[in-house]
Amino acid sequence: MLRLKTILQSSHILLILCLLIILVSFIRCNIKYESKYNLNDNTIEGILVQKNIDGNKLSFIIKGKEKVKCTYYITNESEIEFYNNLELGTTLILNGTLNVTSDNTVPNTFNYKRYLYYKHINYIMNVDNISIKNRNTDILYKIKNVIINRIKGYKSYAYLNTFILGYKNDLDKDIYSKYQESGIAHIFAISGMHISLLSLIILKLLKRFKDNIKYPIVILFLLIYIFITDYSSSIIRTTFLFTILYLNKKYDYNLETIKCFYIAISLILIIDPFRLNDIGFIYSSVSSYSLIRYNYLLKGNYILTILKVSILAFLVTLPITVNMNYQINILTVLNNLVVVPLVSLILYPLSLITFIIKPLDIVFLNVMNIFEHLSKYFLVFNIIIPKLNILVIIVYYVILHIFFITYNKKLLLIILVLLTMHKYSYMLDNNTYVYYLDVGQGDSTLIRYKDEAVLIDTGGKVSFETEEWKRKTSYYYTDTNMKFFKSIGVNNIDLLILTHGDYDHMGEATHLIDNFKVNNVKLNKGNYNDLEKGVLKYNINQIDTYKGKIKLYFLDDGNVYDDENDNSIITLLISNNKKLLFMGDASRKNELNILKKYNLSNIDVLKLGHHGSNTSSDKSFIDNTNPKYTVISVGKNNKYGHPSKETLENVINSKIYRTDKDGTITFTLNIMKTEIIKCI
Repeated sequence: MLRLKTILQSSHILLILCLLIILVSFIRCNIKYESKYNLNDNTIEGILVQKNIDGNKLSFIIKGKEKVKCTYYITNESEIEFYNNLELGTTLILNGTLNVTSDNTVPNTFNYKRYLYYKHINYIMNVDNISIKNRNTDILYKIKNVIINRIKGYKSYAYLNTFILGYKNDLDKDIYSKYQESGIAHIFAISGMHISLLSLIILKLLKRFKDNIKYPIVILFLLIYIFITDYSSSIIRTTFLFTILYLNKKYDYNLETIKCFYIAISLILIIDPFRLNDIGFIYSSVSSYSLIRYNYLLKGNYILTILKVSILAFLVTLPITVNMNYQINILTVLNNLVVVPLVSLILYPLSLITFIIKPLDIVFLNVMNIFEHLSKYFLVFNIIIPKLNILVIIVYYVILHIFFITYNKKLLLIILVLLTMHKYSYMLDNNTYVYYLDVGQGDSTLIRYKDEAVLIDTGGKVSFETEEWKRKTSYYYTDTNMKFFKSIGVNNIDLLILTHGDYDHMGEATHLIDNFKVNNVKLNKGNYNDLEKGVLKYNINQIDTYKGKIKLYFLDDGNVYDDENDNSIITLLISNNKKLLFMGDASRKNELNILKKYNLSNIDVLKLGHHGSNTSSDKSFIDNTNPKYTVISVGKNNKYGHPSKETLENVINSKIYRTDKDGTITFTLNIMKTEIIKCI
């Protein structure tokens, strides 16, 4: 015991041990572990641990030999009520097909496969049949079900779910995106602040009891709360730290708080090294470390302290935020001056009181409605910063640490210069980049040269569901492409080319314009449909020709057709002695007509028309253009049978890349060579 006390008194030893455990955890996270299931298992059994119903889609997780993410499509309205009432903890027998999820196919975007893996989930199951083996008898699940069912009966259930269970899926997606944009979305994560307040309330209620009774009761409560919130990383970290601080006091170890923090982090990672990849754990740990390590900076009155805490948290989490969102709201600090006291003193306590006293439901709902209205006036000044590499991150934190120790304000200027150099580093790159983005059964291509960006089509997924009960409530548009644009430092789209009015080519156009600066737009010839008219409402400068650093030529056969595909804009890019041709959904007759008008021999890269359909890619057109590389933008297992066998045979003499097999395909064009990088 004496030796243990001696070791624990050394901050350096504890820090080194903590860093070694982090390193070992990183290695363990990158070593693939063997699943206890295999793809041939068509029947599995497990306990229902999570569920969510969105329209006719039931998503849930069961824990059998290991956790499995499952999807079942509800066949009728009566089933919805049944599955809504299905309690967690119930043992289910499932029949279906196990599958392995795919990695992200657009670079620098959310990787669902990796996300599940870090949650100890190797397989997803498409479920055909669900049967109940045993009803729930576990006391912890009973407690959790009581809480969930009670919240269901509230009009303010979306916010109660968020503040009490840490479940944000029911929040209005438009409103939540505004919270994210203004940099205050963190208030909807159950954090150490919430748990500290909750623990303080319980301790006050138990003030008549001795410490050796009331503190274990609080720890027991927090352990149960960890289970109720699906093992939230921030709650786990707070609970471990609270427990270690209590033991430190009880057994007179006289450890500083920072030492207790090292011990807590180390124990968490020893138990579950995959926590190292949980963004909630990273945010929570980095923020808490900085507040403990640099607490000597947090002196002053209440307002000044909150300001300093907000600045400190902003600075230490900036690299994490950048590599998550590829942008920062530099006015977040000012927003937090209002938001943090409001949440900690009013909103969160009111949510707890409302949960206990149901008649306050309407009061809490109105307060949150007022907060939603106020959020429209929060200050937003977002700056796009491309993905930070590890070297920039290390240099950033070293300089920041020296600043906190010396308080030399010139170091902040160095940090600003570092981030500015990183932001504009692309200006030193003379290559042209062409990204054929994987948007499923659709088209979207980004062309990037230095600070100029041209987007050909946006993609767009069509929902065919018409019955009200089947419709999804989740936000339909995707921000995947915009997130990728930001990750490579694209601040705006200089030219948006919408080849024609089909949804799979321009369905995301208005959403893009709403959320990203677009300077110019080019629409195809012929009559405009509703999608195209929707774009015209924005009064964006509409052009016929483009004069920029990126050399584009629009090829027109001189005819106007009744068919929207035949009116597709055909675009030729010439860069660094390379020729790239983009065909939209142009048909064979378009191809033959432009051959009569233009010399299109020896094309370096040809993006096939109409997703490789046999209505395009005429043999004589392919022979004349003689492409070295062929790109087919097509969705996986699409119902149209694209690309056709005939088309594939026509381009057999070129190197073929397909978005359904290769994901996003990147061509790096320079004078010496054309480099192809597939997104894996």
